[in-house]
Amino acid sequence: MTGELRTLNGEIFDRAPLDALLKRRLFYTESFEIYRTASNFKGDTKGLYDYGPPGCALQANVVDLWRKHFVLEEDMLEFACTMLTPEDVFKTSGHVDGFADWMCKDSKTGEYLRADHLVENVLEARLKGDKAARGVKVEDKDESPTDAKKNKRKVKDIKIAKLDHNTVTRYEEILARIDNYDGTELATLIKRLDIRNPDGNNKVLPPIPFNLMFKTTIGPSSASPGYLRPETAQGQFVNFKKMLEYNNNSMPFASASIGTSFRNEISPRSGLLRVREFLMAEIEHYVDPEGGKKHARFDEVRDVELRLLDRHVQLAGKSDLRVMTIGEAVDTKVVDNETLGYFLARTKLFLEKIGVDLGKLRFRQHIANEKAHYAADCWDAELLTSYGWIECVGCADRNVYDLTVHARRTGEALVVRETRQEPVQIEEWQVDMDKKKLGPKFRKDAKAVELALETLSQKERALYATILDHRGSISIDVACLPEGQAELGKDLIQFVRRTRTENIREYTPNVIEPSFGIGRILYCLLEHVYWHRPGDDARGILSLPPLIAPTKVLLVPLSNHPDFNPVIRKLSQRLRAAAISNRTDASNASIGKRYSRNDELGTPLGITVDFDTLKDGTVTLRDRDSTKQVRASADDVLDAVIALVHAKEVWADVFARLPEFRGQSAEE
Repeated sequence: MTGELRTLNGEIFDRAPLDALLKRRLFYTESFEIYRTASNFKGDTKGLYDYGPPGCALQANVVDLWRKHFVLEEDMLEFACTMLTPEDVFKTSGHVDGFADWMCKDSKTGEYLRADHLVENVLEARLKGDKAARGVKVEDKDESPTDAKKNKRKVKDIKIAKLDHNTVTRYEEILARIDNYDGTELATLIKRLDIRNPDGNNKVLPPIPFNLMFKTTIGPSSASPGYLRPETAQGQFVNFKKMLEYNNNSMPFASASIGTSFRNEISPRSGLLRVREFLMAEIEHYVDPEGGKKHARFDEVRDVELRLLDRHVQLAGKSDLRVMTIGEAVDTKVVDNETLGYFLARTKLFLEKIGVDLGKLRFRQHIANEKAHYAADCWDAELLTSYGWIECVGCADRNVYDLTVHARRTGEALVVRETRQEPVQIEEWQVDMDKKKLGPKFRKDAKAVELALETLSQKERALYATILDHRGSISIDVACLPEGQAELGKDLIQFVRRTRTENIREYTPNVIEPSFGIGRILYCLLEHVYWHRPGDDARGILSLPPLIAPTKVLLVPLSNHPDFNPVIRKLSQRLRAAAISNRTDASNASIGKRYSRNDELGTPLGITVDFDTLKDGTVTLRDRDSTKQVRASADDVLDAVIALVHAKEVWADVFARLPEFRGQSAEE
């Protein structure tokens, strides 16, 4: 449930004016929009968006800050991987078989709907209708302002009645656990609760899995299948060995990648929140599993406080948040380990830097069916918006899965080898292979079979030893074989329990992966910073921090008097030399109006040049949010601007040390 979303000045949030502002001021626009009304156009442009000048600048500034906050601060190895990937890579990673959402089909219109979202939307509409029936004021939750009329019809089509207490409780429990339901459970819910397509009230067919990857072919013959990547991770994993060598075989270390990914969403909606092409920023932190996955810098973030929604609370059908420091969360095993906890805290600090409302941020732990089978623990950073809680960052402990499966498929040992300070005695299951027989039996795939055996865990080796004793043969997964498995008898292998002295330790690192959806973060941030001044509904304000604002400074000459031009030109040159984006508004509109329309763009600072500037070289500096101004020499004002833009000072500091200016207060 969304709760009641409010703006920075405490008013109930209305999404329509914000969406209108973002499109009117060209933060973003729907791709190929002019073709939507073209005759005979059959393309599907849903979920595709183009960023305009302020949107591009905002995205670039957020990515730049992300790179400084993570890549530079953590000394990560940045990697730019191809977006086009051979099918075999995604077969190995499990994406071809498992990267899917459950979708249902409208029994009459044929419209496809994502099953979990369908259940969620219908139950929320019923609960909203129940509140309305009881006389409780509720916030409207349209899919988009442009579809307002359509959505009113949707809610009306759903049978609304007063719900008894048990039904309300049951619906709320289902919504709290919606991410934990698989296809069979969703089908049961849809049938039992008579969930229908809100657009027409038609019944829907049982959910079926739909793979979200865009498939293509590589090469002129179209014989080599491939996919547009749904994430940047696999490109980093397959380059692990090279990165380890580049890092002088030193552990731990992290790689990072920023780039476009693609997902063929079943039913794109909610603007920038669910799209088919988007920017991701992902980190793969490789850590030694021996020693509990500790992090050398964990004490630096130990006292960072987080709002946590753990899996036990969700399984109880509730959504109560636990507020605790990340140190407490790791110590009590609410969060599995220090390295995962470190990145949760660093994620919060990054979101705080870009201006996210921390009261609308929570970290939600994945529950059983939602979590990948190989993951030890996983948390999502979710931001509250008018669409509800939106997953913007995923932090997962992926264990050894990715490096292990790619090693088995390729025959490349993706491991770390370290000299031990002291030899140790290790009792373990070892695999004895008759390579003289394995070679002729498996020919070119013999090395892959050998690697599949060598990378078996101790638990797997113990299990296979028992099976081999009882059955005389075993079957192990080897992806490159036509049948996908290798049949091995006692004449080829034996599992033996031995004690060995180890001088060189060899291990597969565990991977902690923070994954950031940049587009989602941008939209949620824009909702968090949007407001308008009391009594002035005509123009909104985006209170973006100077660090990431698309344009940092607006230069405003008092009039179009030609004597102002050289001053404005020189100020602009000095700002550009300091790498501070600025633009000039020399139109005939009043100064107040010029400032107001740039408040919509999130421009935090304004410099006014007037006739006093020509006499004594002083200019005024205006703050977007408070509309207060100070006046000082151009040098002092530019120094203040640089300090504000680089977060060395806040406006209160500048206002305290520079003289206040009231001469043009009437503009406000």
